[in-house]
Amino acid sequence: MTTSNTRTASPARTWRAAAASLVAAGLLAFAGGALAQSGSAAGLWKNIDDQTKEAKALIRISESADGVLTGRIEKILTGNTEARCDKCTDDRKDKPVQGLTILQGLKKQGEEWTGGEILDPSNGKVYRARVKLVDGGNKLDVRGYLGTPMFGRSQVWVREQ
Repeated sequence: MTTSNTRTASPARTWRAAAASLVAAGLLAFAGGALAQSGSAAGLWKNIDDQTKEAKALIRISESADGVLTGRIEKILTGNTEARCDKCTDDRKDKPVQGLTILQGLKKQGEEWTGGEILDPSNGKVYRARVKLVDGGNKLDVRGYLGTPMFGRSQVWVREQ
Protein backbone atom coordinates (compact mmCIF):
# COMPACT_ATOMS: atom_id res chain seq x y z
CA MET A 1 0.00 0.00 0.00
CA THR A 2 1.39 3.32 -1.03
CA THR A 3 0.61 6.50 0.83
CA SER A 4 0.59 9.90 -0.79
CA ASN A 5 1.68 13.16 0.82
CA THR A 6 -0.57 15.20 -1.43
CA ARG A 7 -2.79 17.53 0.59
CA THR A 8 -6.01 19.07 -0.53
CA ALA A 9 -6.29 22.79 0.22
CA SER A 10 -8.90 23.61 2.81
CA PRO A 11 -11.66 26.04 1.84
CA ALA A 12 -10.29 28.60 4.35
CA ARG A 13 -6.80 28.41 2.81
CA THR A 14 -8.25 28.79 -0.71
CA TRP A 15 -10.30 31.80 0.39
CA ARG A 16 -7.23 33.47 2.00
CA ALA A 17 -5.19 32.94 -1.17
CA ALA A 18 -7.97 34.40 -3.32
CA ALA A 19 -8.34 37.39 -0.98
CA ALA A 20 -4.58 38.00 -1.05
CA SER A 21 -4.63 37.89 -4.85
CA LEU A 22 -7.48 40.42 -4.96
CA VAL A 23 -5.68 42.76 -2.57
CA ALA A 24 -2.49 42.53 -4.63
CA ALA A 25 -4.43 43.20 -7.85
CA GLY A 26 -6.13 46.20 -6.22
CA LEU A 27 -2.80 47.63 -5.08
CA LEU A 28 -1.36 47.22 -8.57
CA ALA A 29 -4.40 48.91 -10.12
CA PHE A 30 -4.15 51.79 -7.62
CA ALA A 31 -0.42 52.23 -8.28
CA GLY A 32 -1.00 52.09 -12.02
CA GLY A 33 -3.75 54.69 -11.73
CA ALA A 34 -1.51 56.98 -9.68
CA LEU A 35 1.27 56.66 -12.25
CA ALA A 36 -1.14 57.40 -15.09
CA GLN A 37 -2.55 60.35 -13.16
CA SER A 38 0.91 61.85 -12.70
CA GLY A 39 1.52 61.56 -16.47
CA SER A 40 -1.64 63.41 -17.38
CA ALA A 41 -2.58 67.04 -16.85
CA ALA A 42 -6.22 66.04 -16.47
CA GLY A 43 -7.66 66.72 -13.03
CA LEU A 44 -8.54 69.51 -10.63
CA TRP A 45 -5.95 72.28 -10.20
CA LYS A 46 -5.66 75.28 -7.90
CA ASN A 47 -4.13 78.19 -9.78
CA ILE A 48 -1.71 80.39 -7.87
CA ASP A 49 -1.40 83.99 -9.05
CA ASP A 50 2.17 84.69 -10.16
CA GLN A 51 2.06 88.23 -8.75
CA THR A 52 0.11 87.93 -5.48
CA LYS A 53 1.01 84.25 -4.79
CA GLU A 54 -2.59 83.69 -3.71
CA ALA A 55 -4.90 80.90 -4.86
CA LYS A 56 -7.49 82.33 -7.26
CA ALA A 57 -9.58 79.46 -8.57
CA LEU A 58 -10.01 75.74 -9.04
CA ILE A 59 -9.69 74.72 -12.67
CA ARG A 60 -10.85 71.37 -14.00
CA ILE A 61 -8.69 70.15 -16.89
CA SER A 62 -10.06 67.36 -19.04
CA GLU A 63 -8.41 65.44 -21.84
CA SER A 64 -10.40 64.38 -24.89
CA ALA A 65 -10.05 61.00 -26.56
CA ASP A 66 -7.62 62.53 -29.07
CA GLY A 67 -5.44 63.96 -26.26
CA VAL A 68 -6.52 67.63 -26.41
CA LEU A 69 -6.68 69.50 -23.10
CA THR A 70 -9.50 71.82 -22.09
CA GLY A 71 -9.76 73.67 -18.78
CA ARG A 72 -12.65 75.50 -17.17
CA ILE A 73 -12.98 77.44 -13.94
CA GLU A 74 -14.86 75.21 -11.55
CA LYS A 75 -14.77 77.48 -8.50
CA ILE A 76 -13.62 81.04 -7.79
CA LEU A 77 -11.67 81.20 -4.52
CA THR A 78 -11.39 84.97 -4.19
CA GLY A 79 -13.84 87.82 -4.16
CA ASN A 80 -16.79 87.92 -6.45
CA THR A 81 -18.11 84.48 -7.38
CA GLU A 82 -20.70 86.21 -9.59
CA ALA A 83 -18.01 87.91 -11.75
CA ARG A 84 -18.57 88.04 -15.49
CA CYS A 85 -16.00 88.23 -18.27
CA ASP A 86 -16.98 91.76 -19.25
CA LYS A 87 -13.62 92.41 -20.96
CA CYS A 88 -13.77 89.30 -23.16
CA THR A 89 -14.14 90.03 -26.86
CA ASP A 90 -15.24 86.60 -28.13
CA ASP A 91 -18.27 84.40 -27.41
CA ARG A 92 -17.32 84.38 -23.70
CA LYS A 93 -18.17 88.09 -23.36
CA ASP A 94 -20.37 88.75 -20.31
CA LYS A 95 -20.44 85.03 -19.40
CA PRO A 96 -19.96 84.08 -15.74
CA VAL A 97 -16.28 83.53 -14.95
CA GLN A 98 -17.17 80.54 -12.80
CA GLY A 99 -17.78 77.77 -15.34
CA LEU A 100 -15.87 79.60 -18.11
CA THR A 101 -13.54 77.64 -20.40
CA ILE A 102 -10.16 79.36 -20.14
CA LEU A 103 -7.79 76.74 -21.53
CA GLN A 104 -8.29 74.95 -24.85
CA GLY A 105 -6.62 73.27 -27.78
CA LEU A 106 -3.43 72.06 -26.06
CA LYS A 107 -1.85 68.91 -27.54
CA LYS A 108 0.92 66.79 -26.05
CA GLN A 109 4.32 67.29 -27.67
CA GLY A 110 7.10 65.56 -25.80
CA GLU A 111 6.98 66.54 -22.12
CA GLU A 112 4.51 69.41 -22.53
CA TRP A 113 1.20 70.40 -24.07
CA THR A 114 1.32 73.24 -26.61
CA GLY A 115 -0.57 74.76 -29.52
CA GLY A 116 -3.55 75.97 -27.55
CA GLU A 117 -4.65 79.13 -25.84
CA ILE A 118 -5.46 80.49 -22.41
CA LEU A 119 -7.84 83.28 -21.48
CA ASP A 120 -7.10 85.73 -18.68
CA PRO A 121 -10.64 86.62 -17.54
CA SER A 122 -9.40 89.65 -15.59
CA ASN A 123 -8.39 91.48 -18.78
CA GLY A 124 -10.25 89.46 -21.44
CA LYS A 125 -7.05 88.73 -23.38
CA VAL A 126 -6.33 85.41 -25.04
CA TYR A 127 -2.73 84.18 -25.10
CA ARG A 128 -0.95 81.26 -26.67
CA ALA A 129 -0.34 78.62 -24.02
CA ARG A 130 2.07 75.93 -22.96
CA VAL A 131 1.71 73.64 -19.92
CA LYS A 132 4.09 71.14 -18.39
CA LEU A 133 3.81 68.79 -15.42
CA VAL A 134 6.46 69.33 -12.74
CA ASP A 135 7.15 67.99 -9.24
CA GLY A 136 6.14 64.43 -10.15
CA GLY A 137 2.82 65.55 -11.63
CA ASN A 138 1.75 67.45 -8.50
CA LYS A 139 2.24 70.87 -10.11
CA LEU A 140 1.54 72.30 -13.52
CA ASP A 141 3.70 75.03 -15.03
CA VAL A 142 1.29 77.15 -17.10
CA ARG A 143 2.74 79.76 -19.46
CA GLY A 144 0.69 82.26 -21.43
CA TYR A 145 2.51 84.31 -24.06
CA LEU A 146 2.36 86.47 -27.14
CA GLY A 147 4.39 85.28 -30.13
CA THR A 148 7.09 83.29 -28.35
CA PRO A 149 7.16 81.79 -24.83
CA MET A 150 9.96 84.23 -23.99
CA PHE A 151 7.37 87.05 -24.00
CA GLY A 152 4.85 85.89 -21.45
CA ARG A 153 4.21 84.99 -17.86
CA SER A 154 3.91 81.78 -15.92
CA GLN A 155 1.82 80.46 -13.08
CA VAL A 156 2.21 77.29 -11.09
CA TRP A 157 -0.98 75.36 -10.51
CA VAL A 158 -1.18 72.79 -7.72
CA ARG A 159 -3.00 69.48 -8.20
CA GLU A 160 -6.04 69.17 -5.96
CA GLN A 161 -6.98 65.62 -7.00
